[in-house]
Amino acid sequence: MQQINASALLHPIQRTRTALGFFFFMQGMAFGSWASRIPTIKTNLALGEAQLGSILLMLPLGQMTMLPFSGRIVAYLGSQQVLRISVLLYIAVLTQIGNSSSAWQLAFWLFMFGVSGNLCNIAVNTQGVQTEKLYERPIFTAFHGLWSLGGFTGAAFGALMIRLELIPFYHFLIVAGIVAASDFFNHGFLLPKQAITVPPTRFSFRKPDPVLMQLGLVAFCSMSVEGCMFDWTGIYFRDVIQVPERLVPAGYASFMIVMATGRFTGDTLALRFGRKRMVRLSGLLIFSGLLILVTLPYLVSGMIGCMLTGFGVSSIIPLTYSTAGKVEHVPNSIAIATVSGIGYFGFLLGPPIIGFVAEATGLQYSFLLMAVAGVAINLLVRRIGLFG
Repeated sequence: MQQINASALLHPIQRTRTALGFFFFMQGMAFGSWASRIPTIKTNLALGEAQLGSILLMLPLGQMTMLPFSGRIVAYLGSQQVLRISVLLYIAVLTQIGNSSSAWQLAFWLFMFGVSGNLCNIAVNTQGVQTEKLYERPIFTAFHGLWSLGGFTGAAFGALMIRLELIPFYHFLIVAGIVAASDFFNHGFLLPKQAITVPPTRFSFRKPDPVLMQLGLVAFCSMSVEGCMFDWTGIYFRDVIQVPERLVPAGYASFMIVMATGRFTGDTLALRFGRKRMVRLSGLLIFSGLLILVTLPYLVSGMIGCMLTGFGVSSIIPLTYSTAGKVEHVPNSIAIATVSGIGYFGFLLGPPIIGFVAEATGLQYSFLLMAVAGVAINLLVRRIGLFG
């Protein structure tokens, strides 16, 4: 298992935590900015539901393509350096998504968005696990809360850009400038490579640790729901609930802000009630929220459904990543990459399935499929002793 040396304390711990918090927030803001403009880009490129679903597949496909390499890259080059570079690549690709003038261009840049995003994800979560070890108490879920808060900020800023009728390219260019400035001022305070000792390992993605497999299945169900909410909530509110254009981001924003709130309280709740009970309840909240969204397709009830779903998924991924970091004889970055690898199949399959089912039966009922994932989370955690 990775150990932290005294050199990890070259920078004050609090400044390291603050710097890392900025990275989580800014990555969430970049992703939220993209999600808030999906309906606009869909309209600009005249894409149908099934076509959009196929194109959205490219983002998780890029993430999955990078997964066999990202854990090793981060383990041996250092999460600090990888994070600094991958964040700049991430925002550069974001601007090109906004500049896409055809379906194939959008597909290509979404693939690259997934590649760079996966490198960011593994690097920033490795930093988070190591920083939590320095504190010797739970703080990891709050980092994901900052990501969600960044996503909400990105959605709110996207609503403003829609109202100002600013095209996605200029919108994303502004976001890229903000993220780049944050990267410049904060990357030097992250934990350096020499703060982490990476032991030799024979770990293989073909034969992952059984605990990591179990964690990955829970992550799979949670990420399926997250992918659905990220990619389809805006379109659901526009086409099914039929809200005015200015309120299209309302559902996504509701989902993100409650998910952020849940993550800021997740560490405290996990200590008080136990991780297993908390994750089981989260599964039931996901089921209830999506059921409300399907059966009561109105603005207020739809926002309530998004809120319940957001709170349900809020702590599942942080808890699985944090637990993965405690698995012995596996470097943190590789453990997180393994759980992410299984979980990202949810991102890979969820959104396009929604698109294909929506094309056949309607978008409203396709969301009911995602409610099953909440039930599955509850049953999985009930059967296996993942969370103490």
